[in-house]
Amino acid sequence: MSDRELSFLRVLRWTSKTEGVSTLVLFGIAMPLKYWAGMPLAVTVAGTLHGVLFVALVLMLAMAVRKVPLSIGLAVIGMAAAIIPFGPFWFDRKLHLQETARS
Repeated sequence: MSDRELSFLRVLRWTSKTEGVSTLVLFGIAMPLKYWAGMPLAVTVAGTLHGVLFVALVLMLAMAVRKVPLSIGLAVIGMAAAIIPFGPFWFDRKLHLQETARS
């Protein structure tokens, strides 16, 4: 695997983990603040950030199919994992295995 492919894979892993953290912040902090503390702005801010990170992750997974190359199946699994809380952390393990196998 070339240095460029490894770099892209590392950025993809970072994006996946960041998106996973944003999901946990949205569900674990912002939503309780909205419903229990009457602070709807928390969900607006965290939800917007989470949405941007989710779209970035999906786009990066689509790009990884050509750049890394990542299998289409693994990219689809990554997109599905991004929907589930803690899914991106499980998926990061798969990407890590992919990275170590190719280096």
